[in-house]
Parts: sequence; structure tokens; C-alpha cells
Amino acid sequence: MPYIVCEPCRDCKYTDCVAVCPCDCFYQDDVQLYIDPDECIDCDACVSECPVQAIFPEANVPDRWAPYIQLNAERVSALKGSGGHITDKQVPKQGPSCRPA
Repeated sequence: MPYIVCEPCRDCKYTDCVAVCPCDCFYQDDVQLYIDPDECIDCDACVSECPVQAIFPEANVPDRWAPYIQLNAERVSALKGSGGHITDKQVPKQGPSCRPA
């Protein structure tokens, strides 16, 4: 069961979670981070590192954020060929929709 990045990451992109991922399964676009559901090993390391509590096991994604399950898979698929892979911590985006940690 992969982990899913949900709405609290939108427009924030804190990358603390990326730095602890042992399988480098994070991708990003201008809006948020996403986890590759095929590469995620369900280790749970990223969850406690997310300062906005945006990461959930797929089975525990809150109902209001259920569309993020499909969104993560679709965005990762699109980003794999366009250089969206992220493996190191970066400065947070903190855009207008971000709820800072």
C-alpha cells in the first residue's frame, strides 16, 4: 500500500520528506510533491517528516482527499519523463495557498 501526498502539500512543497525517502520515490511539479505508488516501499519514514501532515497510507487517506490517490499516480507518470524527480531537500515553496508549518 503506497503513501499518498494530499492537499496540505498543495502550494507548500516542504521537502523534508524527500530527504528521508530510502527509495527516492518523490516527484514534484509547480504545485506539490507526489509519491510514485510503484516505487514506494511503505516504510513510513516520510510521514513524520512532513510538517503539514500531508502524507497518508493509501487506505487512510481522508475521504475529502480521496482524489489525490489517482492524482499522485497520474502526476508521477507524467513527471517521470519530464525531469520532475526530486531526491534532495529544497527550500519550501510557501505559495498563497500554503498553510505554513
